Amino acid sequence: MLLCVVAASALMFVDHRFTRMEEVRAQLTTVVAPIQWLVALPSDVLTWGSLALSEQRALVEENRRLREQILHLSHRVQHMSSLTAENVRLRELLGAAARLEAPYITAELLSLDSDPFTHQMVIDRGRRNGVYVGQPVLDASGLVGQVTAVSAYSSRVLMVADASHALPIQINRNGLRFVLQGSGQYDALRVIHVPDTADIREGDLLVTSGLAGRFPPGYPVARVTEVVHDPGQPFARVTAEPVARLQRSRHFLLVFPPDPAPVPDDEVWDLELPDELDDEATLEESN
Repeated sequence: MLLCVVAASALMFVDHRFTRMEEVRAQLTTVVAPIQWLVALPSDVLTWGSLALSEQRALVEENRRLREQILHLSHRVQHMSSLTAENVRLRELLGAAARLEAPYITAELLSLDSDPFTHQMVIDRGRRNGVYVGQPVLDASGLVGQVTAVSAYSSRVLMVADASHALPIQINRNGLRFVLQGSGQYDALRVIHVPDTADIREGDLLVTSGLAGRFPPGYPVARVTEVVHDPGQPFARVTAEPVARLQRSRHFLLVFPPDPAPVPDDEVWDLELPDELDDEATLEESN
């Protein structure tokens, strides 16, 4: 032990007083490096093994969750298939026209309007992609807004939260139709002109009604968050929250709705009755 202490002290003195020991230290480091690697090998192996096991456990857990999700989605798909077939049969019985799936293109967010009093954004699809003014824009959750200006390679979208935006909607639960207007806030919309006796509740899903001819029917827009009844007031104050992620979504769908059915002209409604019906109407009036 004393010999080791003396040798160490001598080496420290020589290292401090002479510069040649730097070359010796470099050579000794090269010689000792494999030994250091061998000494650290068990610790590195344990660390790698623990990481591998933890990652394997995470992968197993994720695989389990994905399998459960696939099973759940498969059940929903089966249920939707039966509902779709039932809907087709019912529409055939009613003689209604079949609903056509609207084509769409995808778009990505380019920028948001910096004006705090407007809720607009710019997307990377334009006239060359077939985008047109008034085209509905959706994300993975629901309706985002509509296109208000189009250039060759980009378009400007007015969001449903903007105070100047309004659209016809209906309650998914009972089919009551109202108008939904933006409030200037991302998390709040107003359902205007709602009679105080209307059957509207918190949690009701509001979907597009398709009455304006611009938005296809059935797309989710908002969910009712508050219904306030003022005594003596004819209308209730109804607030809803958009279902679309207006502040977080970066990818969108631009829907191409089918052309609406033409509305008959006034001349069609003023067609003259056949002579036989005119004669019967005259006889009834005379009687």
